[in-house]
Amino acid sequence: MVKRLLCAALLVLTTDACAEQWPATEWAYGPQLAGPAVKALEDFAFAPRNDETREGIRTDALLVIRDGEIIYERYAAPTTASTPHLTWSVSKSLMATVLGVAYGEGRFKLTDPAARFYPPMKQHPKVSMADLLHWASGLDWQEDYEYAPLKSSVVAMLYTRGRADMAQFAADTKAAAEPGQAFRYSSGDSNILSAVLKGMLGHKAYMSYPWDALFKPLGIRTATWETDADETFVASSYAYLTARDLARVGLLMERDGRWGEQQLLPKEWVAFNRQPFDKFQAGQDEAVPGGHWWLNKGTPQPWPDAPADTFAALGHWGQALFVLPGEHLVIVRYGDDRDGSYRHNELLKRVLAAVRS
Repeated sequence: MVKRLLCAALLVLTTDACAEQWPATEWAYGPQLAGPAVKALEDFAFAPRNDETREGIRTDALLVIRDGEIIYERYAAPTTASTPHLTWSVSKSLMATVLGVAYGEGRFKLTDPAARFYPPMKQHPKVSMADLLHWASGLDWQEDYEYAPLKSSVVAMLYTRGRADMAQFAADTKAAAEPGQAFRYSSGDSNILSAVLKGMLGHKAYMSYPWDALFKPLGIRTATWETDADETFVASSYAYLTARDLARVGLLMERDGRWGEQQLLPKEWVAFNRQPFDKFQAGQDEAVPGGHWWLNKGTPQPWPDAPADTFAALGHWGQALFVLPGEHLVIVRYGDDRDGSYRHNELLKRVLAAVRS
């Protein structure tokens, strides 16, 4: 913070001392967070937990990046800095980011019907790319988890009837509303997007595209992305990255799609990701949906102790990639929180207190 203010005051942003920091093979370290506010953060994030009953918060990794440098990092065994962690639904935002590269290459428009690239969606001919990215396909999807497995569309897709071809399973869901008119969070929409990307690229190019288009340019070396039996990436759930590598995606988004001298994502794509879906109604979910990212918008704000420009990729059991552009912060949090006691706002509140102290 001090360096940034000094550089701005002196108008010497091009000097080495004030040059914009980007990670090379490894991240650089900045001044480390310290003091009572850090203890308060750790008392929340790494509190003692009963592993037999799975009660209490279990944080596996917490990483804070400011101005492109690591200022805080802690892991809990067995997770380490080199452990690719299951991201669960953070995978959805990763797919949106991969699609952003394809968008910049002119492969599709947001108004294109999904059926143009994925024939099974011909049974829903009006569903557009933007509808899927807003989780607004209109399909009658039930996003219930382990507490309601018998009526859950996502459990059936991932583990039973749909697991061989998840996008086809989702496309076969009947319509419940007109496309684009209602928000309904859907892992099915995300997996249809993955199949749509395969249709755009062809199978061979698709199988390496997340790496060629996104991971390699960002220097990400740990990514694993599982596919279903039809060799379609499970965009809803099954990407694995280390905390440090996921933070690279956050830095890309914090800097409006730019990586070094390359505009990897069009600025208009990032703006779309960060634009609230106008048909969303307050209270439908824990944050406001943008283009397959989550936003701290609305009244009341979902995370009232964080800036309004905060946005995030979120996953089951407390996985999170937070981007705070105005604070020049990227935060990665991995965990396994099955008792519901973890709160994103509380984490953000305590990280910000530690950064500002």
